[in-house]
This record gives sequence, structure tokens and C-alpha cells, in this order.
Amino acid sequence: MFKKILIANRGEIACRIIKTARKMGIATVAVYSDADRNALHVKMADEAVHIGPAPANQSYIVIDRILQAIRETGAEAVHPGYGFLSENRRFAEALDQAGIAFIGPPATAIEAMGDKITSKKLAQEAGVSTVPGYMGLIADADEAVRISGEIGYPVMIKASAGGGGKGMRIAWTDDEAREGFQSSKNEAASSFGDDRIFIEKFVTQPRHIEIQVLADQHGNAVYLHERECSIQRRNQKVIEEAPSPFLDEATRRAMGEQAVALARAVGYTSAGTVEFIVDGERNFYFLEMNTRLQVEHPVTELITGVDLVEQMIRSAWGDPLNITQKDLKIRGWAIESRVYAEDPYRGFLPSTGSLDHFDLGVEGRIETGVEEGDQISPYYDPMVAKLVVWAETRAEAIDQLADIAENVEIWPVKTNAAFLANCLRDKDFEDANLDTGFIAAKLDSLVSSDEAGDEIWQSAADFIALAETDEHSDLPIGLRLNAPGVLSTTLTHKGETRQVGAARSRTEASASGFVEPARAVVFADGQAYVFERQSRGSGAAAAGDGAILAPMPGKVIAVDVAEGDAVTAGQRLMVLEAMKMEHALTAPFDGTVTGLSVSEGGQVQVEAVLCVVEPAE
Repeated sequence: MFKKILIANRGEIACRIIKTARKMGIATVAVYSDADRNALHVKMADEAVHIGPAPANQSYIVIDRILQAIRETGAEAVHPGYGFLSENRRFAEALDQAGIAFIGPPATAIEAMGDKITSKKLAQEAGVSTVPGYMGLIADADEAVRISGEIGYPVMIKASAGGGGKGMRIAWTDDEAREGFQSSKNEAASSFGDDRIFIEKFVTQPRHIEIQVLADQHGNAVYLHERECSIQRRNQKVIEEAPSPFLDEATRRAMGEQAVALARAVGYTSAGTVEFIVDGERNFYFLEMNTRLQVEHPVTELITGVDLVEQMIRSAWGDPLNITQKDLKIRGWAIESRVYAEDPYRGFLPSTGSLDHFDLGVEGRIETGVEEGDQISPYYDPMVAKLVVWAETRAEAIDQLADIAENVEIWPVKTNAAFLANCLRDKDFEDANLDTGFIAAKLDSLVSSDEAGDEIWQSAADFIALAETDEHSDLPIGLRLNAPGVLSTTLTHKGETRQVGAARSRTEASASGFVEPARAVVFADGQAYVFERQSRGSGAAAAGDGAILAPMPGKVIAVDVAEGDAVTAGQRLMVLEAMKMEHALTAPFDGTVTGLSVSEGGQVQVEAVLCVVEPAE
């Protein structure tokens, strides 16, 4: 067996691979960019090699830098994880030429399955069911319209080299086909350097169901059943489960056998995934083959008991598969949700910054590549963690995972945890009424209000009551003998101000959270509710409704005031540049600037207190 492997990736998947390698007694080498110098995967690995600046195109996907790291450390094999170089034929070939094992399929299989036109033709030859369509080169928009009419609307116009939803359009009419062809062609050229386009029938109300396969170098191949991946947003998976609640045993077997037939047809080894579109009558059609480990692989591991990373390593070493098809039974139910650093209330804009508070709980299988104090940078995928659960039944698994999502505590970085919980609690999801349009159709109800209810306001006041001290004692008021029975606190949340009384002891606090000098943060339902608190005198920090907060992460490009300046309502205090736009921050009322904490050129996190305007007497 290999003595040392290098992991050409980062984040949670690098950490995941390290865990299995450690279990197998294999030493690991991490690679890292400038942005990941102190990352969790670097700390976990036995060795780590710096490979360049933060942008991936200057570090993680530069083949020569990975090869240099291999030479420096003497690694015998490379696991690419997913993304980056995992499906790069040239990388697999470069490793082979250097005598280094690639923990993945042969370069020929990567090349064959990486092109959607070629892969569909090979699938047809292997007897795999495919969507009706036109696989030849399409000269221009006029030909695209003619072909679309022959196939029958609606049609899907797709880039041959595409992925991640890029270079993809749905057309229901001739005009949409004409426009979609040109748009897909332009996007494909800019994203992949390949503007070839093909057209196929668009399956309405489709389910996205994929089959996991494993193959060795001795001709053995098996399928590890299916994953339901229909819950997607903009063609990106959000929630995945295994098995699918929709398939019957006959369809499962047919899909699995066809997936294995395709793997054998292209000389596949290692773990791979064959993706299908399934209609309401359980007709299934080949979509593509991913020649790598999938993000959602843990749900398959949990229902089969097979460690896919271990099997990939053993396959690369040359071991024959130690499992047969009859060994692979479905045990219970597993569901995974992806926690992204994004703000659902602002159109799912990415959220970056420091993880000042980071607690995902301890239940279930939590896979992450970050820890409290780490930075979420703008350079990489915004996935923070994967929350994975297993239970005897689907209903139990849903309830467990929703409960975990509702108890996620992350701040000040925004996440989609509450959105995930809403998806899981939705009755159609619970009843397995799913298709790939689920989120788009229900978006307004799934992105619930982030306004705080009465209980959340009360919790904020409780936390402040517990944290407040007076000049005679360091103990919180709620725990002091002869302390006042009620502490009245003035709080502001999203422009609303209330005076809230609190008289609870520490053990009676109704939610989790913490208090800072000028604010209280309450965690509930997967969200962080931030309350600014007004000065009570006696050395309190700042007027809650006068705290000027950063509306999003950004750069301060102008500061118009200084500490102690008198300002009037509406006067510009500073300008923040974020998301390529300038945002002027103004005084909420007449007063005096205190607590100015930023200067021109400084970077700030979302909801950071930039300054405070104390109201005029």
C-alpha cells in the first residue's frame, strides 16, 4: 500500500481524505495557497507545501506546482478530491509520466466522459438510455432553430464542455432557441474555451438521480445504488439523499446496471458517478458521468457502509474490489445539506469574513474544512460545511437534519442554514414531491423573514441582563442577591427600537447567543439576530440605534468625519465599496461621532460597528 499520498485540494474534502488515509496508516501531504496558510487541512496533514497565491489559477490548478510539491515530499500518489484538477486529463497524464499514481480513473476515461457530446455517443453505444437530441456540430442559430423544432419543444441548449450550469439554456419557442443558442455559445467560449453546442429534449418536472459506481483494475465493477439530488438552486445541488424516495427496485436495478455498463465501456476504474434525469413515469435518461468523487458521497457511504475514499485508494494501488453487487444492501436513510456562506435575504450573495463564532453542533456527520477564527475568503467555493445524518427512516432523517440546521451558530458570516431548514420542513419535501424546480417554485416561502419575533427580542434582553454588571460586583445581575428584579434594556433590530425587560437567570435563557459592548447576538432557527443596545449610562458602550454598521463585507474608500465631530441627520459619514458598488453611510440623527474604528482603505466585515453617533443633548 502507498506510504504517502498528496491531496491536491483544500477545505472539507481535503480533511475528509486525510481522515481515511490516517485510518489506513498512510501519511498525507497538504498543499496550500497564501489564503490557506493556517487552514484546517494544513494542520491535519503530516506535511504541507505552499504552492502559490490565493487565486486558484495561480496555485491549486497549476499542474507544475503540484508536481513540484510531489517531488519535494516524495508522495507516491495524488488524490484530487473534487473540483480543481480532479477531472483534468492533462493532470492525470502528467502524473502517469512522472510515475505517480492518480487516485482516480484513467486519463482516457476522463477525456471521454468530460465531453458531453462524446459521452452521450458512448453511452448510446453502451446501451444506456439517453435523452433524444442532436449530437452533431451546430453551425448557427438558424440550424439550432430547425433542430429544436425537429426534437420538439421544450429543448435544452448546452455547452459540450460545460458544467455547473454554465452554457446552458432552456428554450420553449423558436425565438428562445435562437437567442439561447448564441448566449450558450458565448458563455461556453468564455468559460471553457470551447464553444461547441448540442441540443436535447428538455424533460419537464425532472428529478436528478445519480448512480454511484466503483471499479477496479481487474474488470470488476459494482453500483452502490442511487442518490436523489433534485433539490437544486441554479443547477447547483443543495440537499441530497440516499436512497431516492421515488425509485422502485426494478428502476434502481436498471439504472445501476446501465451505469456499470458505461463504466466498463470506457475502461473506468475508481469511484465515479453516472447522472440521470428521471421523469414522472420513471423513464430515465443519461445526463453525464462525473469522473471523480462527488460532494454528496457521504450519503452513499452511510447507507452502504463502504468508505469510497478507501476504495479509491485501494483501486489506485491495484487491489481488486473486495465487495460484490450482492453485498451492497440499502440500510436506512441518509440526507446531506450544504451550508454555504451566502445571504439568502440578499439574493444569495456570497458572504466573506472571519468566523468569529462557529458552532455546528455535534450530532450527525459534520464535514468541514474550517474552524472558529478562520476566514471565509472570496477566492474559493463558499461551502462552509456539509451536514449529514443517518436514520432508520426518511422521516427520522429529515427531522434530525432540520433540527441540526436550525441550531447552526455562525457569525458574522451569513449562511443558508435557515433556508436549508425551511426546505427540509416543507411539506412537499417531506412527502417526496420533488423535482429540480422545487426551490425556484417555492423560493419566497423558503427564504423566510429574518425579522425577530417577540421571543428573540426577549432572549436578547435576557442575555444583556446576564452580562450587565455594576460597580460593586462582577457577577451578572440575574445571579446577584438583592439585585433589581427587572432590567429594562432599549434594543434596536433592523430599524425597530423596543424597550424590553428581563429578569431571568442564566439557566432560564430561552436561546443561545452572546453579548458584546454594543450589541447582543441571538441564535435561533439557523439565523443570527443582531440587536444594538442603547446606553444605560454607567460606562455602557454606545447608543444602539446610533451604531453605524457595515451592510456587507467591503472596503472603506472614504471617511468624512473624525472622532468628536458634530454631525447632522443625513450627513455622510463614510463610503463603503462592496460588490462593485459604493454605499454611502449617513448619520441617523444629530449628534457626535464616537468610537470611530475605521480608516480609508480598511476592509470590514458585515455588521461590523464602524462608528457610533451619540445623540445630541
